[in-house]
Amino acid sequence: MAPIDPHSYTDSTHPLTTHVSLSFYFDFASSTILSSAVLSLAAPYSGVFTLDSRSLSISDVLDLATLTPLPFTLQPTSPDAILGQSLTVTLSNHSQLLVIFKTAPSSSALQWLSPPQTFNKSFPFVYTQCQAIHARSIFPCQDTPAARIKYAAKLNIPHYLSAVMGAKHVGRQDPVPGECRGACDDSLWCGEGRVVEEFVMEQPIPPYLFAFAVGELGFREVGPRTKIYSEAVPGVLDAAAKEFSGTEEMIKVGEGLFGPYEWERFDLLVLPPSFPYGGMENPRMVFLAPTVIKGDLTGAQVVAHELAHSWTGNLITNKTNDHFWLNEGITTYAERRIVEAVQGKERAALNIGIGWKLLVEDMERFKDNMEFTKLKTNQQGVDPDDVYSRIGRPAFDEFLKKYIATFKFRSIDTDTFLDFMKANVPGIENHIDLKVWTEGTGIPPDAMEPASDIYAKIVSLANEFKVGRMPNEDEVADWGGQEWELYLENLPKSVEASQVLALDARHRLSESKDYEVKVAFLQLAIASRCSNYYSEVEKTLKEVGRMQYLRPLYKALVQGTGKEEEKTFAKRVFSEACSCYHPIAQGVVEAILVKHT
Repeated sequence: MAPIDPHSYTDSTHPLTTHVSLSFYFDFASSTILSSAVLSLAAPYSGVFTLDSRSLSISDVLDLATLTPLPFTLQPTSPDAILGQSLTVTLSNHSQLLVIFKTAPSSSALQWLSPPQTFNKSFPFVYTQCQAIHARSIFPCQDTPAARIKYAAKLNIPHYLSAVMGAKHVGRQDPVPGECRGACDDSLWCGEGRVVEEFVMEQPIPPYLFAFAVGELGFREVGPRTKIYSEAVPGVLDAAAKEFSGTEEMIKVGEGLFGPYEWERFDLLVLPPSFPYGGMENPRMVFLAPTVIKGDLTGAQVVAHELAHSWTGNLITNKTNDHFWLNEGITTYAERRIVEAVQGKERAALNIGIGWKLLVEDMERFKDNMEFTKLKTNQQGVDPDDVYSRIGRPAFDEFLKKYIATFKFRSIDTDTFLDFMKANVPGIENHIDLKVWTEGTGIPPDAMEPASDIYAKIVSLANEFKVGRMPNEDEVADWGGQEWELYLENLPKSVEASQVLALDARHRLSESKDYEVKVAFLQLAIASRCSNYYSEVEKTLKEVGRMQYLRPLYKALVQGTGKEEEKTFAKRVFSEACSCYHPIAQGVVEAILVKHT
């Protein structure tokens, strides 16, 4: 076997899948999906063919033309903690195969929410999160970004719900006998009260961008290419529509910088609070956490990041997660160019300042394994969910536009990017040590901390806190969430509890509706052993599932010595809250608790 990717069983000598046709019957009572998948290969193949799977019950693999069984096995018997299992099928000059299977309630990509866990508390909800290697827990596939696929999908759901996908919506109609291709009996597929939502993705995407959500959904139209979806809660929809009202302007700015927007639609779905990320760049249907809605339009910066992925990440994708920086690093640059054009240089400077501080924190987070501070990493035997971090003109903008046009709808590696850069930015290797930047550990010595008047002023005020001076009302009168976030991130990591109480008494940071501000303040309170705020910590950990908040709060509680009370508190809160977290977030928090308690 010659693996194509350290996180996949895909064999480099096998043809890649080019198209998948899916039929899904959603059984909310059992939190499972009865499914069938027709996989079409790039070329006919004979021999053992390998797919990735995790927690899937495979009942049959069939020759699509004759519906005769094909021999298959799932290995290893005890699934690998990272890779899951390989589904190996014996083919004989086949270019298509039909797999009949069922997902598990424990699927790592799916979160099934009962009615009490939703906004309206009336109907159930389910959604996906396939990045980094979780698509294999929804359908058997070559779950590597090197294998880009087109797909068609029929979602059979209760008639009182609706579905969205990161794909073109074809229509909503009554079920038709035979269309489920063995996913379940026709009597079930065509049962009373069921409806089929049909979608197609006509452009090849990596499997981690496969996405759907099913629930009681409503929407608002905010532009010619954008609808905002969420649960049918007028308050949420209206707030989201206001926050993201400038989306079309951002798309136009992105097109001016990076070339045509290739995905037709740029719709947004605001998910329930358990969504583990701020945003996920699924093409045509970006997923967002509700905490992105801040009320001051700054939440649009997350949308700018996901929009930038439409070019860098979705159009051009890292070949494996060892080259993940090609997605996130270039996208971060592209996001900041969009933010600067739309919201101005000062806002962009704050964005960069916060990013720099988070980068420094990531270096501290990975101090025990500096391999993960490289741009080009070696992730053999490592769960990519554990490695995610934040990485960071006219001539470069032109290079970027040419890079996107050259490699669109392809998956590439670091060496391909560097060769293209050296060919198109002549002499760059004489100004920058590209090997140090891509393969060295830590922050490169010639990386520059951001500089701007507002950044310098906020950092100066944070430094004054060390000698007991807090900013007065006049100095912070025009501050928004980002200013406060940057200020709090630059305070000493441990201060007296009395200082924390005084800061909050003056500026009410623990009551902030901006979770970046609130969580940064609560981290400070925990570090100072200021137990007055532990009830607010508990409330926060129980009302949000975004890992950007869970990871630092749980870590602050359990890291260090002499914190038995905090560790007991953290374990209790997690035991009570974990059922509301997405499986990915559950795994991240469990790893923190296991390591430190």
